[in-house]
This record gives sequence, C-alpha cells and structure tokens, in this order.
Amino acid sequence: MTITLPPDYRPSDDEPFMNEVQREYFRQKLLQWRSELLRESEETLEHLQEGGLQEPDLADRASAEMDRSLELRTRDRARKLISKIDAALERVENRTYGYCEETGEPIALRRLEARPIATLSIEAQERHERMERTHRSD
Repeated sequence: MTITLPPDYRPSDDEPFMNEVQREYFRQKLLQWRSELLRESEETLEHLQEGGLQEPDLADRASAEMDRSLELRTRDRARKLISKIDAALERVENRTYGYCEETGEPIALRRLEARPIATLSIEAQERHERMERTHRSD
C-alpha cells in the first residue's frame, strides 16, 4: 500500500501514535536527510580530488591541509550519521520506530521531529546522560 502525504502534513498528538501516515512521514524525512548527506559527501570527494596540496607558500599549504582535515572529519561524522539513519529506517520498516529502546514507551513527536534518529525518550536519554556523567573518569 502506497501512502501519499499531504504537502503540509505534520504528525499530531491528535492521531494514533506511529500510524501508517506518521511512519511514512518519518520514513520520507529520514530518506531525504540521508540523500542530502550523501550528496554533500560526493561534493566533498569531488573537491578533495580536484585540488592537491599545490600551494607554494608554507602557510597556505598548512591552511589547505587544515581545511582538508576538517572536511574529512565532517564526512566521517556524516558516515556515522548515515548509519544511524539506516538503523532508523529499519525500525520504521519493522514498526519499532518511535518507541524508546529502554522503556518501550512512545518517544514524543516533537523529539522525533527534532532528532528523527532518536532511540530513547527524553527521560531515558537524560537518565543515560546522568549515568554517563557519574561513571565517567575525569
């Protein structure tokens, strides 16, 4: 069954949680985000391939190397994010998307709008972060 979303659709607390329309909305949101990241990654690769470190000035060469390093770190973060997006898409398919991995409770729609790859409710995330802070070795 194919679901067509109205152009102005936004998930609402007035409808059943993670119904077919909401799942399709988040699936499309995740796919679009993934597509943007892949496009940016391709642009970075093209940019890195077109320019070598041909700068005659040592300071210019160092600056270019720093830029290159920053782009590579950014792409590495994007690669990890794409992996999380793929995991979220898998949860959409198996109908576990939108539910806290820790408690099984629904994750607030506002949280999913802001962070579509969220796997924990705000409360569970806060508990997790408190535990990290108390068990972190400084």
